[in-house]
Amino acid sequence: MVYTLPGVRLPTVPSVYKLGSNGASSHGDIRNPHLSFFLKNKSHSRKIFCGKTYESGSQSSTATASEKVLVPGNENDDSTSPTEQFEDPKIVSDNPEILGGVESSEMEHETEIEEEKNLVEESSSSDAIRGEDSISEQILDGDVNAKSEGTSDSTYKTISDETSRVRETVIRQPGIGQRIYEIDPLLSNHREHLDYRYGQYRRLRDSIDKNEGGLEKFSRGYEKLGFNRSETGITYREWAPGAKWAALIGDFNNWNPNADVMTRDEFGVWEIFLPNNVDGSPAIPHGSRVKIRMDTPSGMKDSIPAWIKFSVQAPGEIPYNGVYYDPPEEERYVFKHPRPKKPKSLRIYESHVGMSSKDPVINTYANFRDEVLPRIKRLGYNAVQIMAIQEHSYYASFGYHVTNFFAPSSRFGTPDELKSLIDKAHELDLVVLMDIVHSHASKNTLDGLNMFDGTDSCYFHSGPRGYHWMWDSRLFNYGQWEVLRYLLSNARWWLDEYKFDGFRFDGVTSMMYTHHGLQTEFTGNYNEYFGYATDVDAMVYLMLVNDLIHGLFPEAITVGEDVSGMPTFCIPVQDGGVGFDYRLHMAIADKWIEILKKRDEDWKMGDIIHTLTNRRWLEKCIAYAESHDQALVGDKTIAFWLMDKDMYEFMALDRPSTPLIDRGIALHKMIRLITMGLGGEGYLNFMGNEFGHPEWIDFPRGDQHLPGGAVIPGNNFSYDKCRRRFDLGDADYLRYRGMQEFDQAMQHLEEKYGFMTSEHQYISRKDEGDRIIVFERGDLVFVFNFHWSNSYSDYRVGCLKPGKYKVVLDSDDPLFGGFSRINHEAEYFTSEGLHDGRPRSFFIYAPSRTAVVYALAEDKVEPVDAEVSKMYVAD
Repeated sequence: MVYTLPGVRLPTVPSVYKLGSNGASSHGDIRNPHLSFFLKNKSHSRKIFCGKTYESGSQSSTATASEKVLVPGNENDDSTSPTEQFEDPKIVSDNPEILGGVESSEMEHETEIEEEKNLVEESSSSDAIRGEDSISEQILDGDVNAKSEGTSDSTYKTISDETSRVRETVIRQPGIGQRIYEIDPLLSNHREHLDYRYGQYRRLRDSIDKNEGGLEKFSRGYEKLGFNRSETGITYREWAPGAKWAALIGDFNNWNPNADVMTRDEFGVWEIFLPNNVDGSPAIPHGSRVKIRMDTPSGMKDSIPAWIKFSVQAPGEIPYNGVYYDPPEEERYVFKHPRPKKPKSLRIYESHVGMSSKDPVINTYANFRDEVLPRIKRLGYNAVQIMAIQEHSYYASFGYHVTNFFAPSSRFGTPDELKSLIDKAHELDLVVLMDIVHSHASKNTLDGLNMFDGTDSCYFHSGPRGYHWMWDSRLFNYGQWEVLRYLLSNARWWLDEYKFDGFRFDGVTSMMYTHHGLQTEFTGNYNEYFGYATDVDAMVYLMLVNDLIHGLFPEAITVGEDVSGMPTFCIPVQDGGVGFDYRLHMAIADKWIEILKKRDEDWKMGDIIHTLTNRRWLEKCIAYAESHDQALVGDKTIAFWLMDKDMYEFMALDRPSTPLIDRGIALHKMIRLITMGLGGEGYLNFMGNEFGHPEWIDFPRGDQHLPGGAVIPGNNFSYDKCRRRFDLGDADYLRYRGMQEFDQAMQHLEEKYGFMTSEHQYISRKDEGDRIIVFERGDLVFVFNFHWSNSYSDYRVGCLKPGKYKVVLDSDDPLFGGFSRINHEAEYFTSEGLHDGRPRSFFIYAPSRTAVVYALAEDKVEPVDAEVSKMYVAD
């Protein structure tokens, strides 16, 4: 039997309270002790996560009760873009395929655009300038590099003044957006669509400038909406156009709906001002629970404020409670360390705070800071990507069904503890990326945005277009003005308030197409990208958010999760692109799973090479052999594909191995290295995969009761598979240690040679018979022998540069669990003569199932005699 409430499923259980699908229980929920002070006062789910296929206290607002929020646009949910609310409909076409009057309009503005281009190019050093990545940069008070260099006498000033400096930044005006046709001439066949897209972006920028004072000001929506404290009191505003009446309720007024009734303006924004108490203290104490009660078309409804900065779940309760978070000055975390400089080669350690403990518990921000961050640094990664930061009521959603977009997850600690984590990462010179979800939202109605004002629109498309049938979630209406304000402000909030250094945008493919990439195969035909199925509003939002991020934070990094291969995805906005710095090269992981299902004899070297190198020119990619997707229940990690149940019994060094274990360890190292070596300009690893974590990830969950009566069994809310056994990788008596050591050596090799971002890449051999792959990346020569039994003596390898080569990485090293078949003291001298398209070559020994990297020796080679000197050239 199942009781149902809007957005929540409550299975009947024989206990003193109902147990929700999120598994909250007083005896089974492992809580964070730091949150206890929020849960003093008492007051009066969702489906299992569907794996995808493939107030902080430092508010600076001086808001008063008299301030008004300009909310241009229609209160109803329609399909018009926000720009169309200000432009002549004869000029702006609704058809993304046919321009109508747009083309002529663009021609009329051609002279203006050219003048604009010249003006930007001739701007002085005090104006926005173009950086090497074609993003906006701002020279501020002669202190451009202070935050990166972090000198001892300027560090604190640099950090504390960052918000003020960012507010003074002038985001560069849109360019002409035509360079994409130079980069990819095939795009000219879709010029109408692309020019229409760029025209929509320009018009939206113009409308924001006209009505909001610019993109920088527009992205500070959290200073007007939500809770903002001034010297005289607290102003609370909420956009809820569908509501007919609203009141602010909470611990501070004993949840009395008649005590603090709100007023509505013409744009659907509800507002109330709460003056300070007589003693000067705020009307709402720090840590108080708050909600907004509304009379809506669906009836009376209590909602967590949409802009809430913190929310918690009390023990034994199912819905979350919004918390007014405004700690005293002396309790607020103060950042001490400058942001690291953006690394040229990005090596990302993907992580989840909650499951980062070796014990079956929910880990904390503090433990992650103290125990996991030093590990990431030691392994040689220069960036940590953190998942599940935005609050999500259902833990097993992996953080992808967000309920409170401005609130860091309370499961792991307080907002200030998250800030401490990020500051520690910066001290370790680690870039911190946030896995941000702007592609969809939880359909929960009690603690999320769904049905916020009693309508199915508000933040989302109404009807079927606003529902993602596979993810069971709601889809944003990117053509709604207030949705743009909300999401743009959200991105800025995490960068400014928490000092994140960038984002990995989740589910971008779903955003860019009305079919969301479901039941669709992308073959690379450009008609698949530029047509009626393209959601131009979403594309324009992605351009805007990249424009904002790179304009205000030039060192920030954006990575987009796109499986479709959308052209222009990683081209700067001003050049006509979408503006991401990197695309996740998602096809690689899928290809490895496909290959691992085959016999070794059926592996094709050309197939591997094609998948690894199949990416667009000038559009950078993050390569990975496996991310969190491959580690979830329903899939298997590469280590499990390779070794399966043998991992439970034969990973100890004091007992014999098996052929399956030997094969698995060897190929696990080779797969990771060739992916890093050829797959992109950056690399990503999900935590634990560096040592071949033996098990999947299964979040604590109960049985799921489907509408048709079917039941999907849970795991009795177990945390056993929701953790990372780092102790296995650290144990010197287990074979996991060798795989971890290899990953560390691989990262440090890239740090030293920077091969991922080298312009030089040449694949000289992909031999299907020998199962040999040879390529050059930067100054290194990589040799892979995928043959299961054949080892080759005196194997000739082509190279570019002359001199003496030595081994710099060897997967067969005993330290890495290998068999020591390579002599690391050997020297390999080049000889002149064309081989495999290379001007020189040298001879090596290539054992079976090994990967060896060779580099020019740093010491000079002394010629033996005159004849020999003709063959050898000093390095």
